[in-house]
Amino acid sequence: MAEPVILLDNVDLTLGNGPARVHVLKAVSLSVHRGESIGLVGPSGSGKSTLLMVIAGLERIDAGRVAIAGQDYSGLDEDRLARFRGSQIGFVFQAFHLMQTMTALENVAVPLELTGRSDAFERAEAVLGQVGLGERLSHYPAQLSGGEQQRVAIARALAIEPAILIADEPTGNLDGESGHGIADLLLAAVAERGTTLVLVTHDVELAGRCDRTVRIAAGQIEAEAMPLQKAAARS
Repeated sequence: MAEPVILLDNVDLTLGNGPARVHVLKAVSLSVHRGESIGLVGPSGSGKSTLLMVIAGLERIDAGRVAIAGQDYSGLDEDRLARFRGSQIGFVFQAFHLMQTMTALENVAVPLELTGRSDAFERAEAVLGQVGLGERLSHYPAQLSGGEQQRVAIARALAIEPAILIADEPTGNLDGESGHGIADLLLAAVAERGTTLVLVTHDVELAGRCDRTVRIAAGQIEAEAMPLQKAAARS
């Protein structure tokens, strides 16, 4: 079997100092294969977002092993880790994190330019078209609906052609209809590209649309489950 694109082995992480010190992740092991989507669920404060930070290399672990897309993080200094993250991991957040003084096109193209891509604007225009914003390239975030702003954020994440897409409550700031549209778009986009998706959500229905649901509680993986319809399809 191919090596997992995400491998966490017995990961421990403690944050804070003195009385404020908290054992956030406790002996967490997780294996995710290329093209697989997982829905990460659990109560607030359970460690879901911290686990995303570990996968992204934004939090250094105290013990265990993290290997992403075949790269063991222990062998990377901060500069190499940042370059690796910029080429291999896309991010979509609950808040859209768009530059308000940039158009939709610029919001997607400028990060690509910073990685040295000479075709940044052409690539950005193509991906924005793929997420249904081909007619909104010159619009600023304030001129876009919440759902459209999240589409820009998804286009920005996909434009680098990442191995992994991390989505932290991507529908959390949207109404029901817009949220369903963004969920449909996100799941279709990663399936089409063979991108691995790690999705944190409080929406159990959305998590159930992923290939696998992983529940975390008190810093530990409590349970893993495959939706019944997906399990039946694989049997």
